[in-house]
Amino acid sequence: MTSPVNWALLGLVISRSGYALELARRFERTYGEVRPLSGESHVYSVLDTLKARGLVEIVPGVQSARQPKPHYRATALGVRSYEDWLVEQVDAERRSAEFWVRQLAVFADDPDAALRVIDRFEHEYLKRSGQVGRPLATGPVDARSELIDGLVAEQHRIAVGGMLSWLRVARERFEAVPTRPRRT
Repeated sequence: MTSPVNWALLGLVISRSGYALELARRFERTYGEVRPLSGESHVYSVLDTLKARGLVEIVPGVQSARQPKPHYRATALGVRSYEDWLVEQVDAERRSAEFWVRQLAVFADDPDAALRVIDRFEHEYLKRSGQVGRPLATGPVDARSELIDGLVAEQHRIAVGGMLSWLRVARERFEAVPTRPRRT
């Protein structure tokens, strides 16, 4: 299972069981700005996938008489799998960052181009970093929301500092590369 949406939805079910439509609304409140759903119907297909893999199950006897709405909860396998997936993100994050750096290295023989990319990247990064890390809660803030929003803000603060530090080093190193004629 590779879709971050599937894993995020599983996390919501682990946090609190619910109906598909209610989970779709929670997803949008929690992740909408960073990973929007393609539509509410997407939740139904994700829940089917999670159920087929044994990661969630339908809670028996929790359906309304008027309209049967399956109520989903996580299984023990679902919780363990989610924990494993979160830990595996260390490698995914590292590989993504390394991939970008290796792509920038295309300009190893053209430091001026690399510096232009670094300058543009830094500008976009700073512009977009102001849009990330804001509290998601729009209503009353509870202790859980406060904890999450505080952790997101701190992670964001540290990540921005680290990226700016790396960009400074990259800029210094490319400035030190002698300009060579471009190969044709």
